[in-house]
Amino acid sequence: MIHVCFSIFDEAGTFSKFTGTAMLSLFDNTNSGITVHVFHDKTLTQENRNKFSYLVGRYNQAVKFYNVEELFADRLAEIKNLFPNLDKIPFNKAALYKFFIPQALPDDIGKAIYLESNVIVNMDISNLWHVELGDKMLAAVGVNSIDPDFPLQDKIVADGFVKKENYFNAGVLLMNLKLLRGEEEKISEGIKFAAEHNYINFLDQTVLNYCFSTQALNLPVKFNRSTQIVRLEKESPGKKIYHYAGGSFGVGLGANMDDFLNRLWLSYFIKTPLFSAESLGRLYEQFQKNRNEMKDVPLKIAAIMPGKMRAFFIEPAKLKTMTAAFAIKPYEEVILAENEKSLKQLIEAMKTYKGMSVFFILTEKFLKKKFPIELLQREGFTEDKDFVKAWNFLPDAQGVKFDSYSLLKTM
Repeated sequence: MIHVCFSIFDEAGTFSKFTGTAMLSLFDNTNSGITVHVFHDKTLTQENRNKFSYLVGRYNQAVKFYNVEELFADRLAEIKNLFPNLDKIPFNKAALYKFFIPQALPDDIGKAIYLESNVIVNMDISNLWHVELGDKMLAAVGVNSIDPDFPLQDKIVADGFVKKENYFNAGVLLMNLKLLRGEEEKISEGIKFAAEHNYINFLDQTVLNYCFSTQALNLPVKFNRSTQIVRLEKESPGKKIYHYAGGSFGVGLGANMDDFLNRLWLSYFIKTPLFSAESLGRLYEQFQKNRNEMKDVPLKIAAIMPGKMRAFFIEPAKLKTMTAAFAIKPYEEVILAENEKSLKQLIEAMKTYKGMSVFFILTEKFLKKKFPIELLQREGFTEDKDFVKAWNFLPDAQGVKFDSYSLLKTM
């Protein structure tokens, strides 16, 4: 029997479809017997729980549910005390539930696979299950082999606590439960360490790397293949576990359905009991909302522009393209988004020309992160008055693809 664990935090009631889709892909590609262990909290509705049970039964597999808020109330309270702003951290809290797997599963289960809900198992999972762990605590794919720049985004690597070459992704894990059951205190120390150093981003991944980066078996990338890298390198479909990290799903109008990864996810989703007429209805409502918002754009621009000049914040590599797209005149202010000094230059210019210019922010990603709109707001600038998110005005022709992930979440 293969044991596979998922974890769910589903406050909006729409996240369960990702778990169900990952689960179905797992069953569709594996002939062995599987028991799925679902770690959840009160946000998992009875309706979605029933749909999971129906899905598992359809494939003659087994499922068990673990309410972490009831089983591990004290440990959750400790984590929340250490991270008082946990609810504001930009990641799914369910990622923390993987810490409870060794204690929750019966002692006669010696190992388990953990899968994030944003994966598609396009292979027989027994290939991962039969990996020999030996004296290793767990097995995972090293992030350095997926994206050499990513490990440095986690401060635990940048600060030198974990070596870049040892840093792994925690979205797919083969866990040695026999050994991990004796490491509960060490994991608690790792959580405290993360709190003391304010390591909030990638919290679960940071803790596991702090505790076990030198005790982890490095897996081949086929067991956790980033869809972003697949698209970047234009890889062909293969027998892999595809990890749709960073909201890299596509669905509905505007999504590129020539993309095999979009088709792959949808091909599994539509076979789950979580795909329904209600899902399509919510999708249609969101389309209508997006359409109405786009109709408002010209009106908003017309309202804020009279008597004002335009100014632009643009990545150097896109300067020529954006100059043509917005017909930027030689006399109009253009600030190049090159480094942190560029951001300071932007703020100073906005202060100088406040009330006289509207700044078109054309850099949705700045220094590999989302553009810090909140920083402009803290400086007293108002969206749709002092500045606009001008990347929203760009068509596909300017290399800006329609973001359909919000539509998918709505479903």
